[in-house]
Amino acid sequence: MHQAKLLDGRVVAAAVHERTRARVEKLRQQGVEPSVAFFRVGEDPASELYVRMKEKRAREVGIRSEVVVLPAAAAEQELLGRLEEKNRDPGTHGVLVQMPLPRQIRAEVVCQAIDPSKDIDGFHPVNAGKLLLGDPSGFPPCTPAGICAIFRHYGLVTAGAEVVILGRSNIVGKPLAALLLGKGAQGDATVTVLHSQSRHIPEHCRRADFLIAALGKAEFVRGPMIKPGAVVVDVGVSRLPDPSLPGGSRIVGDVHFSEALRTAAWLTPNPGGVGPMTIAMLLANTVEAAERLAA
Repeated sequence: MHQAKLLDGRVVAAAVHERTRARVEKLRQQGVEPSVAFFRVGEDPASELYVRMKEKRAREVGIRSEVVVLPAAAAEQELLGRLEEKNRDPGTHGVLVQMPLPRQIRAEVVCQAIDPSKDIDGFHPVNAGKLLLGDPSGFPPCTPAGICAIFRHYGLVTAGAEVVILGRSNIVGKPLAALLLGKGAQGDATVTVLHSQSRHIPEHCRRADFLIAALGKAEFVRGPMIKPGAVVVDVGVSRLPDPSLPGGSRIVGDVHFSEALRTAAWLTPNPGGVGPMTIAMLLANTVEAAERLAA
């Protein structure tokens, strides 16, 4: 019985972390200590967990990190003022603001307030523009960059391939399309981006040599939507009720895993696929920022 090979994000992330650690050591020998500032507003449990994970990984690869916590009622101007302090601080190489933010703070204003040279998330309009133009001096968003790194690690070539992306978010869908349209082995693809207003979605999906699901709908992609032998990447994270488990629910992705396993050639597990790559690329971007400032 056919079973897809797994694209193990944990393995790829470990390799990226190892390279990052070596780059950190080289910078330290030059008298540069790579440093990142994580901002969190409020006490959202998920945000708290994500920042703690990022801080832990940073410490493991030798990057100094600082967590700046503002109260949930903080004014937008207060956050912007603290960000400007880090923009001006030559000892801080990367700046990240954990999303989501409280209602009174506009995410787009915050993203634009971070110095593009320290925008390790890759969300600043300057970095978005550079990505679209194929200018490597910007920072690509971490999840799309992580997906391309997985392809590179496993020797999967998108050049000339038909790629279908489900979802047009500014965090995954749009920047990933830009990366895959660029030149190179993990670029040069023919890219179709599907969204909530797209028609004939199953037909488009069945055409894809590479199918990337990033729309946030639990198990939306079923086996019959997948071209036999395709590469399937599952970015989504949802919870479904499951009374048999202690928490009463289970985490699933946008792809029905067991059905995809019988059809695809390669498949990311969820969890353990794309997730670990996001932090790995974030820290790689931090070191890149430090290297550029030290040059």
